[in-house]
Parts: sequence; C-alpha cells; structure tokens
Amino acid sequence: QVQLVESGGGLVQAGGSLRLSCAASGRSFSRSAMGWFRQAPGKEREFVATISWTAHITSYADSVKGRFTISRDNARNTVSLQMNSLTTEDAAVYYCSEAREPNRFTVTLNDYWGQGTQVTVSS
Repeated sequence: QVQLVESGGGLVQAGGSLRLSCAASGRSFSRSAMGWFRQAPGKEREFVATISWTAHITSYADSVKGRFTISRDNARNTVSLQMNSLTTEDAAVYYCSEAREPNRFTVTLNDYWGQGTQVTVSS
C-alpha cells in the first residue's frame, strides 16, 4: 500500500520561501513519477509540478514556473518542492502524488495522494 506523508507547510510572508517534502513508502518509489498538486478553498485541485522517476523530466504549471523547483531523492524515497517568491495566490493545501503505474513521466489527478500540508501566505 502506498503511503505519502507531506511536511514543511506553514505560514510565510509574501515574497518568502518554503520547502515542502514528501516521504513515500509502500512500493518501489524509484520507478514512479512524483508530483505536487494544490487546492485552495473553493477551488478545484490543480497541478503544480511533476518529476519523472529518473528526475530527467520535470514539468510545472505556468503559474509557478521560475519560482518553484521539484526534486527527488530516490535513495531516501523523498520528493521535495522548493517554493520561492510566494504570493497570496500560492496559499493552498499542497498534496504529494505518486503515479499508480511505474515508468511514467508525470502524475495526474487519478494517482495516489497524501493527506496534504497547508501553505499560508500573508500579504
């Protein structure tokens, strides 16, 4: 059974930075694409970033390009999201995601989820 545990959320001022982490367990993490989604109150869950299992392919939502960086450590079964230059529009619950099938390049809304970590950005 796949288990994803996010950490690193919190309160930050606009313009600040946060680093989210996700610890994965339950199967061969190193063969799975990983990613992050987020959901703000009253809005649908949206894609933020994804990384292939080799870490050679990354993709970002247009709204976070140039500010967020996704990375992974297959030896530690972790994936991270470095978030810089945060704005109030980035405030949301951030969810770690793992692809259901191995060897994919990206994650989708149909993949495994963690419980989420809250990111609050004050103006």
